[in-house]
Amino acid sequence: MTIFESGRLPFKTSSRICLWVTGCAVLLMVPALCTPSSAQSSRDTLLLPSDPRDDRNPWGIASGAEWFSDYPRFNPMLKQAGVGWLRGFHEWQTIQPKQGEWNFAPSDRLLENARANGIRLTGVFAYLAPWASADGGTRRFPIKDIRFWRNYVTGMVARYHADIKYWEVWNEFNGSFAEGGSPETYAELVREASIAAKKVDPTAKIGMSVANFDVRFLDAAIKAGAANHFDYICVHPYEVLAGLFGGGEPAFLNMTKTLRNMLAMNKQPADIPLWITEIGSLAPVKRDDVLDQLQAVALAKAYLLSIAAGFQRVFWFEARGPSYGNDMDHGIIRSDMTVRPAYDALKALTTTLGPEPVPAGWLDLGEGSFGFVFGSGSRTVLAAWAAAKREVTVVFDGDVRLSSLKGEKSGLPAGEPLKLTAAPILVEDLPIALVEKARAQSDKPYPWTVDYSQTAQVKAVLGERNVEQGIRQVNQDTTIADREWRRTDFLRPDKEGRYVYFWVDPQFAALDVKNLEITAVVKRIAPDKLAGLSIEYESSRGYVGSDYRSIPVSDSWQEVSWKVQDANFVGAWGWSFRLNAISSPNEFLVKEVTVRKAR
Repeated sequence: MTIFESGRLPFKTSSRICLWVTGCAVLLMVPALCTPSSAQSSRDTLLLPSDPRDDRNPWGIASGAEWFSDYPRFNPMLKQAGVGWLRGFHEWQTIQPKQGEWNFAPSDRLLENARANGIRLTGVFAYLAPWASADGGTRRFPIKDIRFWRNYVTGMVARYHADIKYWEVWNEFNGSFAEGGSPETYAELVREASIAAKKVDPTAKIGMSVANFDVRFLDAAIKAGAANHFDYICVHPYEVLAGLFGGGEPAFLNMTKTLRNMLAMNKQPADIPLWITEIGSLAPVKRDDVLDQLQAVALAKAYLLSIAAGFQRVFWFEARGPSYGNDMDHGIIRSDMTVRPAYDALKALTTTLGPEPVPAGWLDLGEGSFGFVFGSGSRTVLAAWAAAKREVTVVFDGDVRLSSLKGEKSGLPAGEPLKLTAAPILVEDLPIALVEKARAQSDKPYPWTVDYSQTAQVKAVLGERNVEQGIRQVNQDTTIADREWRRTDFLRPDKEGRYVYFWVDPQFAALDVKNLEITAVVKRIAPDKLAGLSIEYESSRGYVGSDYRSIPVSDSWQEVSWKVQDANFVGAWGWSFRLNAISSPNEFLVKEVTVRKAR
C-alpha cells in the first residue's frame, strides 16, 4: 500500500470522462440494477417516509457483546460521527432467563439511550436460551421445541415493534454460533420468526444473515423452506474487504450481482434489500499510525463501495474495540475511549456525503483508479482513489473542494494536479459538465471490469507483476515473487505460505456453472526435491479438497489439472480455489493457473 507507480492523466471535462448509475438500491430498497426513475418510484412505494422507525441512512455500526454495557459512553460519540443505525442485541438468555420469565430492562435501557442520541436500532434474534436448548447451552442445536422460539420472537416484537422495524434471524448461523445446525434448521428459524413477527407487526422486516459472503448457505436455506419468509439479506464479507489491499474492488462490487442472481434463481423478489451487517478490519490496541491508517482506508472503502454497489445499509464492526487476545480489534473507538483514525474517516464520510447519499454513477479517472459519484439533495460528491501500488494524477477544469479522511478541507484551483493514492479523497463542486455526462452514460459498464461470461477460459500468469485475465491472485504475500513466476513460502510461521489463493470472476463462473477444469503450471525448485500439491475449491458443499498430485521430475514446467463437477465460485471467504502444498515435502514454483469450462 505504500509503493506506487507514477502516472499522469490530464483530466478535462471532455469525452474522456465516463459516469453511470451503478445501482439504485443502495439506500432505497429497490433493485441494484435499475434506472433512476424506477428507483425513485420503488423507493417511494417501499420506504415510507412517515415511518418513524426507518430512513434512508446507510451509516451503521455493529456493537460487540463484550463492551455492550458501554453504549451510554459510545453512543454519543457515534452520533457525533454521523452514525444513523446501531446493530446491537441482548441474547435470548438475557431477555428470557427462565421459561415464562421476561427481563426487558437491559434492552429497554439500550433503546432509550439510542433514541436519545438519534440512532435507530436493528434487532437480532439470537441465540438459544439454555432452558430451550437440548444440551442446556446457547449455541448447540436442536432446540427442544420450536414453540419456544416462536414465543421468544413474539415477545420481542410485541415489546419493541414501535421502535424496531428490522429483525435479523441469528448471527452467523453458518459460522461457529450454531453447532449442529443446518440450512434446514436455519430455514425453520427464519420461517417461524417471520410468521410470528408479522402476526404482531405486519410491517416487520425479517432478515436472513450469514457469516462471510456465504451465498451457498443462503441458497440452501432458501431452498429448504425460507423462501418468501424474509425481507432482506445480510452478509458479513470480512474477507472480501481484506482483498481490497490487493486490488479487490471488482470482487467487492460483484457481491450484489451475485446475490441478486442467486435470488432470481430461487424466484425471490428482485427488489429485496441487501445489507452488510458486519464488516471490519483490525487495528492494534495501542496506537500505530501506519496500521491505524490502513484501517481507516479500509473503512472508507467499505462504505463507499457498498453504497455504490447497491447495499442499502452498512454496519462496521465494531463501535468500541476490546482486545481479542492478539492485541488487535476492529473498533473505531479504542477500549480507553480514544478514537482511531477510522472514526475520523467515518465522520468525514457522513459530513461530506450527508445522511442519505445516493449513488449517482462513476468517473473514469484513468488506468489504475476508482471514482464514484454520490448525490444528496443538491450536493454531488466524488470519492476517488488509486488502485493498490499505483498513483494517478488528475486535473479538473473548474475549482473543486477536497476533503481528506481526516476531515481536513482544502481548495483545489482549476488546472492544479490532484494526486490520487490508495486513500480515498472526497471531491465537491464537480464541474456540472461531468455530472451531466455521467447521467447521460448511466447504462454503460464499469471501465475496470471485463465481461467474462461468454469466455471459455480465464487465467492468471504469475510473476513480479501478475497478468490477470478473469483470475486474480489474492493474499499474494503467501508467495514470493520472481520476475516470471512465484514461489510458495514454507518459512512463514503461520503456514499460510503453503497456500496460493485465487479468486475467479463470477461472471465467468456463474452460480449455474458447475463443471470446471483447474490447471496449474508448476515446477520443482530442483529435480531432486520432491514437491506436490492438491487444490481446495468452493463447491455446493462448501470448500472441499481434491486428490494430491506429485510434480513430475523435470527441469521444465509441468501442467497439473483437476476436473470438478460441483463448483460454486462465489468467494465466500474471499477466494474461489487455492493450491494446497500442506503435504508437499518442498516448495515449488507456480507460473500460471487457468480455469476452463468443462463440457
